[in-house]
Amino acid sequence: MNGDNQLRFYLKKEAIVDVYLPHLESYDKRINVFYGGAGSGKSYFVTQKLIFKFLKDPGRKGLVIRKVQNTLRDSIFAEFIKMLSAWQLLDKCRVNKSHLEIELPNGSTFLFKGMDDPEKIKSISDISDIVIEEATELNEADFSQLRKRLRSSKPFNQIHLMFNPVSKSNWVYKTWFAEDSVVPENTMILHTTYKDNNFLKQAYIDDLESDKLTNYELYEIYALGKFASLDKLVYTNVSIEDFDYREILKSDKDIEAYFGLDFGYTADPTAFVATLLDKKNKKIYIFDEFYERGLLNNEIANEIIKRGYRKEKILADSAEPKSIAELKRLGLDRVVGAKKGQGSILNGIQYIQQHEVIVHSSCVNAIEEFKNYSWMKDKKGVYINKPTDDYNHLLDALRYALSITHNIGKVKLLDRRKLGI
Repeated sequence: MNGDNQLRFYLKKEAIVDVYLPHLESYDKRINVFYGGAGSGKSYFVTQKLIFKFLKDPGRKGLVIRKVQNTLRDSIFAEFIKMLSAWQLLDKCRVNKSHLEIELPNGSTFLFKGMDDPEKIKSISDISDIVIEEATELNEADFSQLRKRLRSSKPFNQIHLMFNPVSKSNWVYKTWFAEDSVVPENTMILHTTYKDNNFLKQAYIDDLESDKLTNYELYEIYALGKFASLDKLVYTNVSIEDFDYREILKSDKDIEAYFGLDFGYTADPTAFVATLLDKKNKKIYIFDEFYERGLLNNEIANEIIKRGYRKEKILADSAEPKSIAELKRLGLDRVVGAKKGQGSILNGIQYIQQHEVIVHSSCVNAIEEFKNYSWMKDKKGVYINKPTDDYNHLLDALRYALSITHNIGKVKLLDRRKLGI
């Protein structure tokens, strides 16, 4: 900045992870796919690139997307705010935290929207750039609609997608990575991992690499960013639909709602799930969720109350009695610890496997976990009756929620075939 009110901004190349530097001012590809493992800095770089691009060209309009609107504030929106603050630009911007909008000093703007209300997307015109965070949460129809919205008179219109690979059933794999996929010339694809990010702290690297010894398959997927194989998933009885849970409740007085909570904080997210159980027709409906890291107990309580579940009985992880007691003090009088017996994980899995599981399309984290929760292998590469300890936070909450409906004692039947292995 200088004293004549003209904005002059310089970005040192040392602030950019080396592998991304060639892409900072690369505008020739309309579609830019950044994917790979955890800690690779994909979202961080795309945030840098878009802010830098918009500062150089007044009047650009960017649309920043996630599948669900209420996941934006604490993820990619926070990333933009953090970046602008680090660059000492935040106090020169107009930030609307209610509508999730940022206007840069030169008039360029970023609008943060969820695809769970596509009609609002259709009303936005003159979009020059689109950023899609966690692109695997969307579906192919969502992406098709967004591509049609990119038609600004500004030069260098681009879409940037960021994601960690999930299962090969996801639309991103079929679009750009399957053997029969045809990648257009206007597409750039870059795979990165934590090994490319020279800014990572050693403690984070050590944590990622710890899976090399205990679960190499998980290390390949989570740390190295490889797509998961579809075989040996724990649950193969799952479908994704749009439904009104209130109508389902009205349809049969014997259908009941159940709620589960799995505690997390830094490494793992806190996961809450709301579900219906139709015992007669052996169906489980998952209709609401939240999934977030860094939540204190009062924030967990506020989120549950805000969603209207204050008076519901909630089955939480009994390993945290202190947190359960605090949630009670904060107004969730009916939260209790889920009973755990020897073999309760396999028992809960078996129970859920015996039902048709229908997940509402808005529950993107539950969908991702169902598509990636798999059985472990032993040293000989043989699958064993032990699930991986990942992609299981909402699924653990689901087990807790439903544990009240069936016997959680020791599993008597450990035949792997009965578990789908």
